[in-house]
Amino acid sequence: MENNVVIRVCMGPAGIAAGGRDVLERFREALASAGLDASVKEHCSSHQVGCLGLCARDVLVEVHTDGQKHTYQYVKPDMVERIVTEHIAGGKPVSEWLVDDSFDAFYEKQVKVVLSHCGVLDPEDIDDYIASGGYEAIGRILKKCLPEMVIDEIKASGLRGRGGAGFPTGLKWELAREAAGDRKYMICNADEGDPGAFMDRAVIEGNPHAVIEGMMIGAFSIGASKGYVYIRAEYPLAVERLKLAIAQARKKGLLGKAILGTKFSFDIEIKLGAGAFVCGEETALIASIEGERGMPRSKPPFPVNRGLWQCPTVINNVETLANIPYIMRKGASWFASYGTEKSRGTKVFALTGKIRNTGLIEVPMGITLREILYDIGGGTESGKEIKAVQTGGPSGGCIPASMFDLHVDYESLAKVGSIVGSGGMIVLDEDDCMVNMARYFIQFTQAESCGKCVPCRVGTKRVLEILDRITQGRGRPDDIAKLERLCKGIKSTSLCGLGQTAPNPVLSTLKYFREEYEAHIIDKKCPARVCKALLTYWILEETCTGCGACRRACPAEAISGEKKKPHRIDPEKCIRCGMCYEVCKFSSVERE
Repeated sequence: MENNVVIRVCMGPAGIAAGGRDVLERFREALASAGLDASVKEHCSSHQVGCLGLCARDVLVEVHTDGQKHTYQYVKPDMVERIVTEHIAGGKPVSEWLVDDSFDAFYEKQVKVVLSHCGVLDPEDIDDYIASGGYEAIGRILKKCLPEMVIDEIKASGLRGRGGAGFPTGLKWELAREAAGDRKYMICNADEGDPGAFMDRAVIEGNPHAVIEGMMIGAFSIGASKGYVYIRAEYPLAVERLKLAIAQARKKGLLGKAILGTKFSFDIEIKLGAGAFVCGEETALIASIEGERGMPRSKPPFPVNRGLWQCPTVINNVETLANIPYIMRKGASWFASYGTEKSRGTKVFALTGKIRNTGLIEVPMGITLREILYDIGGGTESGKEIKAVQTGGPSGGCIPASMFDLHVDYESLAKVGSIVGSGGMIVLDEDDCMVNMARYFIQFTQAESCGKCVPCRVGTKRVLEILDRITQGRGRPDDIAKLERLCKGIKSTSLCGLGQTAPNPVLSTLKYFREEYEAHIIDKKCPARVCKALLTYWILEETCTGCGACRRACPAEAISGEKKKPHRIDPEKCIRCGMCYEVCKFSSVERE
């Protein structure tokens, strides 16, 4: 065996959950036992450093030999010895365990900037980052650039905030630079709270030094000497790696006083959030860092003028900051060559829901939804039709299949009632009820409302009550008009972004799936057969064998019948749990 062998084991949360730690340890044991000289690296898949992205196939293992890469999928500890013996020692890959052609298709249309070093670098080794060009940009900036030069470069790149609203990053830095004040602060917002979203988490777990360097460049540009990373405590692996990265940067003289022998001083402190979704909003986040309850403040003044402790403050999210070193290293024109005229660069998305290739992707802005869902995502695992995709998390909208040729950028998604948001994409198929989906998201935002303003506190509660009533079969003829009126009022009068965007799932489903609302209200039927209160179960006498499986599974004792004779369901006792439908092997139980 040649000495230039590198093995990368997927060790993000998805990889760890699939048994990544045991696989990694087994590789180390097998290599040592065989006397082989190979470098085994934690691959940090999906949510860790080195995110390969395709979480659906964890544990993923890359084996690099003599310039060739082979990727194994669904790796278990008992598969390791054969990989070591036949592939690493014998030079012959175990073909039946390798990824198939669809794995290449998953990456074909991706362009990796933020994720370019995830899955390659050891997140716990600052020297790995430095060897790849890390901290080169800040070193050159401190020696050769004025703050205004850096800001001009970021403005020229067209980078917009990747946390939701898409505000131009360079302009935000310029406003903070020009703001009066002796003390200024740089904050990284890592309070990623959207259901199904794990973009920022993966970046921090996979390449924390890129975020640190991005914060340093931003701090130099605006004149800040102190920075905070506000990250939720539910991300223990990300917090652990971030703490280690900060300590390593300090030891190298990259954080602290007189960085690299210059007059620039900057240090970073970690603040743990308690999981409040509203603290993703910048003024609520500031309040939380100050030790106050995380509640939004009225704007103006904006944080760039009066933010943390009334000082000028810039808040950028993780992905935004991770782009900065690459832009400063490769140039604004390189970054601007990707994307559209108004939405430059790439965007990281988390594909979840009814999609074959769940995981993390990075694509150029302007790609179509169809390309993401079918070329990259591979369609549904079940083969059923995709009905819609929810973009932007609880603050976004449901986009129907008829609009999948839509380009994914800030302006295009806004026109159809959705948003890019932080990058969550939840795929829905024909078995999903759009009314129930809207109810799920409004329930989430209603529970996460801080309660400060009446439109959000009371308005979302009223919307939830109406949706509850509709899904329980008690919908009224005027409910659709009430929902539209309420939602528009909440959007236009709420204090912060949480309330202003909370109605989006309801308004978008009303716009594109109105017939489902009407079926619930008028026909008292759920077309997707999801809302239990609207379902009716019965047994087909002509096909029922009387095996008794449904009777034994029924928790309400609503099914009766003699052995080997057709059974029946008592509609008065039936609680519509669906257990009879699930256990019947003869397709004799029908539901409507």
